[in-house]
Amino acid sequence: MNRKHHFLILFAIVMMSCGKARQKENLVNNTQPNTEKAKTFLNKNLTVYTTAKDTDLKLSKTNNLVFTPSEQPKETDITVFVNPKKTFQSFLGIGGAITDASAEVFATLSKEKQRQLLNSYYGENGIGYNIIRTNIHSCDFSTGSYTYIEEGDAELKTFSIEKDKEYRIPMIKQAANLIKDDLVFYASPWSPPAFMKTNNNMLHGGKLLPKYNQAWANYFVKFIKAYEAEGLPVWGVTIQNEPMAVQIWESCIYTAEEERDFLKNYLGPTFEKAGLGDKNIVVWDHNRDLVSQRANTIFEDKEAAKYAWGTGFHWYETWAGGDPKYDNLKNIKESFPDKNLLFTEGCNEKFDPKKYQYWPNAERYGNSMINDFNNGTVGWTDWNILLNEKGGPNHVGNLCFAPVHADTQTGELIYTPSYYYIGHFSKFIKKGAVRVSTTTSRSTIESTTFKNPDNTMVTVVMNKTETKINYSLMINNSKVTLEIEPHAIQSLTY
Repeated sequence: MNRKHHFLILFAIVMMSCGKARQKENLVNNTQPNTEKAKTFLNKNLTVYTTAKDTDLKLSKTNNLVFTPSEQPKETDITVFVNPKKTFQSFLGIGGAITDASAEVFATLSKEKQRQLLNSYYGENGIGYNIIRTNIHSCDFSTGSYTYIEEGDAELKTFSIEKDKEYRIPMIKQAANLIKDDLVFYASPWSPPAFMKTNNNMLHGGKLLPKYNQAWANYFVKFIKAYEAEGLPVWGVTIQNEPMAVQIWESCIYTAEEERDFLKNYLGPTFEKAGLGDKNIVVWDHNRDLVSQRANTIFEDKEAAKYAWGTGFHWYETWAGGDPKYDNLKNIKESFPDKNLLFTEGCNEKFDPKKYQYWPNAERYGNSMINDFNNGTVGWTDWNILLNEKGGPNHVGNLCFAPVHADTQTGELIYTPSYYYIGHFSKFIKKGAVRVSTTTSRSTIESTTFKNPDNTMVTVVMNKTETKINYSLMINNSKVTLEIEPHAIQSLTY
């Protein structure tokens, strides 16, 4: 072997050794904390906003703190652990429904109170709503049943949204103008027209007759194009509100297979042919209890799945006294990671004007939002944004709470604790944020965290107990020591 070959062999051995060393170094860097990044929160500021029961605190700024070096927490400590290097789903937004009921109550208010309400939800100093849901023709929160066509018009020649132009569309437009670029506007049907159904009735369940599958898909297209002609860009639709509930109001039943086939053979292809292939189609739109079976049936069918943006869900599986089925959301997200989760409706039922300030109503929101987001949900939609002093109007007496009520006798607005609890998320978390790994050392507090597009962080912490809790927020080698009042919620921004 000559000297040149000897040199080349030695050079190759040295380079291989260096490569292995670099590979080992990269593995270490991927599994160990980055010391430089770990220091980034030290000496940084944190601001606390609080809403608490039996106090005047309502989304109030209550403290300014500074991150200090952390130590190994003790087992007796209550700690919220945040790991900014582990991120999950992107945030779509938070909002509520503008139904016929909301719009008709809104129309009774003075111009001053109308501006106050809209700014409370959508304005720069409000709680930052950017999602609006509405109903496709009538729902229970309408003053009566109606459709956009004359009964029996399967060709949809008489289709018109003139009724919506009286109250609903003007209110949606005002809200959309305040939201501007981040608007997510979607719609849901409660029932096809009566003649298209097996029971010849918009109420009491029934099913879509197969011979009207195409006509009903065309109806969605007509709705979208009519609303967009009014200057309202439609983000998407859900196929059917609560497709497994026979209700005394507008309702329609779809089995999982029936919804899959309507999506695959009619709604999806019809949207594509109409140039609406960019619209998002959400399946299920019902409670968390049966959601896995629905997702499995639809998303495992490739032809149906290609048209589905994700799964919508409600929180009413607790009506019989059961616990919220958050694990079912986690299962869907693990099973179908390319599909999204969207909370499409929730409200506190059984309206009672003596319970406007009933705190458990607000804590139901806080608990659901924290757990829904921690299990992969990208957006969260409350039910009616406004109802009257009777919990309506509702044409079948299904009266409920809203975050804000209007006393139509006095013209005053009544803000419930639920409004402020929702605001602890919607005011601070921005569209495009990513969820950040967050856990707690004790079940006495609940928490979630998001990182906004501008890299600001938001951690929401809720205390449902009767006692004040001292806790720490710990990020890498930095921490802040805080306290939270009994029955309170906090937003920590940093």
